[in-house]
Amino acid sequence: MAGGLLAGCAGPKHDSATPASPSPVTGAGTAASPPPGADPSATVSAARPPVSRAQIVARYGRSTPHTWGFDAPGVVHSLPSTTRDIALTFDACGGPGGSGYDRALIEFLRTRHIPATLFINSRWIDANPAQFRRLAADPLFEIANHGTRHRPLSVTGRSAYGIPGTRGAGEVYDEIAGNRAKLTRLLGAPPRFFRSGTAYCDDVAARIVGDLGERFVSFSVNGDGGATFTAEQVHTTVASARAGSIVLCHMNHPEGGTARGIATAVPHLLADGHRFVRLSQALHRS
Repeated sequence: MAGGLLAGCAGPKHDSATPASPSPVTGAGTAASPPPGADPSATVSAARPPVSRAQIVARYGRSTPHTWGFDAPGVVHSLPSTTRDIALTFDACGGPGGSGYDRALIEFLRTRHIPATLFINSRWIDANPAQFRRLAADPLFEIANHGTRHRPLSVTGRSAYGIPGTRGAGEVYDEIAGNRAKLTRLLGAPPRFFRSGTAYCDDVAARIVGDLGERFVSFSVNGDGGATFTAEQVHTTVASARAGSIVLCHMNHPEGGTARGIATAVPHLLADGHRFVRLSQALHRS
């Protein structure tokens, strides 16, 4: 799996603000059908009983993690067996990680009718409410959970790239459920997929993601090196993606090379016979 610095997700080395604990996750409410941008299959998870912060702390408060990094049991790194599908995913980190909007990237995807999954952080939504509404209303895209404060997901406070991770099961819950509640309210249905800030997690935190009704999705191709790659580097990396790849790039750094690199890599992959899919299209039955 391609690693590399996820600098586009970088945040402050210390953040002492502690948000209020979100209310228990309750799902999509009474929406009869989810609007564009929400995953239709997510309405199934809305029927499950809510899991409270206290329940998560009781269940995992004394658990000891055994892994740390991009891999843990249940974490999705690639699509099921396929001969042509590739999933493009784009993170919008917000806060010190960047609250910009790569309009050129999104317009290219729209012009070429390329579907994608957008992992959006709560702070990016707050900084870009109008852009978020347009993205959520566009059936070309599906919206996924990129966390509340964009923190690595740890039950012991481990850091990644200098960003302190969550410090216990309760903070893991806050990081997932805060933005989940926001997205559920805005979309009318809960998000189905989650990716932490930096994509790092431990195995206990990954289990908590599942308990809250989402699937932790990592990546197999680090397409823009955390929005640090030149357009040529993005092209080389993304154009080499194989069938079944989950490509991670960023949509919050318009000054970077992501848009131009994607604009040349996508036609190359299409010419090679690949097809682009949203995560829910490929993972719906897996």
